[in-house]
Amino acid sequence: MPSEQVDPADLSSALTGGHAVLNARLVWDNHVCLPLRPHDPSFLPQLARHRRAGTTMVSINAGFGNVEFSDVVRMLSAFRGWFSARPDDYVLVRSADDIETARRTGRLGIAFDVEGGDCVGSDPQRVHLLQSLGVRWLSIAYNRNNALGGGCQDDDIGLTPLGGEVVSIMERVGMVVCCSHTGLRTTLDVLERATRPVIFSHSNPASCWPHRRNIDDDVIRRCAASGGVVGINGIGIFLGRNDASIDAVSRHIEYVLELVGPQHVALGLDYIYDRAELDAYVLAHPDLYPPAEGYGTGIAMMEPEQLPYLTDRLLARGHSEATVAALLGGNWLRVAKQCWDAGHGE
Repeated sequence: MPSEQVDPADLSSALTGGHAVLNARLVWDNHVCLPLRPHDPSFLPQLARHRRAGTTMVSINAGFGNVEFSDVVRMLSAFRGWFSARPDDYVLVRSADDIETARRTGRLGIAFDVEGGDCVGSDPQRVHLLQSLGVRWLSIAYNRNNALGGGCQDDDIGLTPLGGEVVSIMERVGMVVCCSHTGLRTTLDVLERATRPVIFSHSNPASCWPHRRNIDDDVIRRCAASGGVVGINGIGIFLGRNDASIDAVSRHIEYVLELVGPQHVALGLDYIYDRAELDAYVLAHPDLYPPAEGYGTGIAMMEPEQLPYLTDRLLARGHSEATVAALLGGNWLRVAKQCWDAGHGE
């Protein structure tokens, strides 16, 4: 099997069976992080790395933590303007049908997400504007408590009445409720209240690696019972001892496969393109990223170029092409059809 470290600039000499599968299937990475600098588009062309690796759909983060609502809207406007100006390469998706259009035409489908409901503040109607600007999932909290509920790195307060109202509005307008970064008590409250699939866009099983950002078996089972999906991320400190190898990622995928079946696991790699920005932010915010829990500089990440080799690994271990296709993108597409297209877009 080819080396797990692949030169991002040139994949042409390393074609594998995994590439063939990716070329024939929808491949959806449900959480990608580009710099949140609306006046600096210099990193945006690097998203072509995902496209060259065979990805056909991504969700791009537009804000996290205690970001202001106005900053999220400004970032969404900047992203949308840049991608709209390049229609030969990108499709701003609004519906599940748009994803198939992107795949069929060889373009990269683009949607957006927001980590934590802080930007909603005390006005749950802001969810409507976020949805209209292309945000297709919103997580309740980002590590710390907010007005909607509790974070996984805090003394979890549970889903608040405002948080419950936001969950209901999200379901009405066609936005997926996410519980990555959210505390256990709040997560269980959300799963109790939700009437449509709840996702963990980029979370790993705690049984494979104990970390407060990871989720336990009971939560994974309840997520599956809602029709939801767990997106495995490629962040080393959530996979093992800062281990972002294909072995580590596939181990977490296979654990969820065994626990709840192939319809409830997918990918949300959480790849962060600006490593220097990541290191500086983590060091500046120890309340969000406690050093004692592995946060710091040099966090390992699975590169988007490794997707074909992850696919090879799963096929070589006896998983069927149908199972691999489901976790590469089919499961996210099912949730989109159940949630995006069921909403009224109010």
